[in-house]
Amino acid sequence: MSYDVGIIGAGYVGLPLSTTFAEAGCRVLLVDVVEPIVQALNRGESHIADVAGERLKPLVDSGLIRATTDYEELKDAEAILIALPTPLSRQREPDLSIVEAAARGIAKVLHEGQVVVLESTTWPGTTREVLQPILEGGSGLKVGAGFHLAMSPERVDPGREDWTTKTTPKVLGGITPECTKHAADVYRRAIDTIVEVSTPEAAELTKLLENIFRSVNIALVNELAQLCDRMSIDVWEVVDAAATKPFGFMPFSPGPGLGGHCIPIDPFYLTWKAREFGFYTEFIELAGKVNEEMPYFCRSLVSQALNHAKQKAMKGAKILVLGVAYKPDIADMRESPALKLISLLHNAGADVAYHDPHVPSFDENGLQMRSAAYEPAAYDCVVIATDHHSIDYAQLVDDASLIVDMRNATGAKGTASEKVFKL
Repeated sequence: MSYDVGIIGAGYVGLPLSTTFAEAGCRVLLVDVVEPIVQALNRGESHIADVAGERLKPLVDSGLIRATTDYEELKDAEAILIALPTPLSRQREPDLSIVEAAARGIAKVLHEGQVVVLESTTWPGTTREVLQPILEGGSGLKVGAGFHLAMSPERVDPGREDWTTKTTPKVLGGITPECTKHAADVYRRAIDTIVEVSTPEAAELTKLLENIFRSVNIALVNELAQLCDRMSIDVWEVVDAAATKPFGFMPFSPGPGLGGHCIPIDPFYLTWKAREFGFYTEFIELAGKVNEEMPYFCRSLVSQALNHAKQKAMKGAKILVLGVAYKPDIADMRESPALKLISLLHNAGADVAYHDPHVPSFDENGLQMRSAAYEPAAYDCVVIATDHHSIDYAQLVDDASLIVDMRNATGAKGTASEKVFKL
């Protein structure tokens, strides 16, 4: 059986990508190493919130999407897209072992004319310096002559509906101009806009720049939030006022830290690679430091709120953390700062529970917890860590005895209430 596209990795990038290609009429083979996920996908059952089962099942039933654990079947795909995680080690260095293993699997079945594209976020040079030697060495083919190799970084924002895999412009750069052309032809079957760049390194760095831009600007406003706390100025009012300027300013919001796979992780790929050139990315390092310290600052805010409003110590206080997902209205907890904040509150002696309508339970970072009933009046303090829109925050201000609002979810009502302490 032949396929237009083979996609390695059926996660938050690979599954939306597969449905986008299938909805454009392409036959898609999904490869994943987790057998239960493969079996569920072949029943039309989705494990990714951005791809509803009602959307996936007709594509599976029609034969446009099929999942497997067998790399051998990739020999029947015209193009192979790699959508696998690239985590950091404990030493904050890129771990490409998952991508490298996939490349070795591809090399065994790679044949003349196939297109291979890396979608995983990584440091500039990965496609040329890591993937190309593995693919050429394992297949005996040469890039540009035997097969085509390119890089096109994923730009998925989980939970977003205004920009989708189909409508978000796709940046793409090949090892050779011919590689770029062939890879672009593959994506044009399903993606509205293709942005061609001169090299895979330019494509790799484009993704890093996007996330570094956010990390640095969030760090800036987080630092400003700490200064505003000392100066008794409302940082949210300042940001909103600055945002009225129609040029030269883009608003970013403070918070308890950074979450998700991209922004807390990706900038350090470049920091690591820059050392090879004797260069130190000081803005990136400083932004990381500021953002990583925010849960500690937020713990202090909770302690201050308890002391000032209730003359109560943190130790023994009953605290409800609202929201543990890394951003509103999704269940994704990757790198969520709420987990660090919960750990810090626990360590300070507080009796901590959480409520999240999207996360019924979790087992992360040594914490095993289940979502508690939503009873804000039963706690000494409610901490808003993630501002899910299903919560009635105006009613929360009425019901809770004390609120520490890290997201400005309580808005004007919270500003006017003496029992609401804001970041």
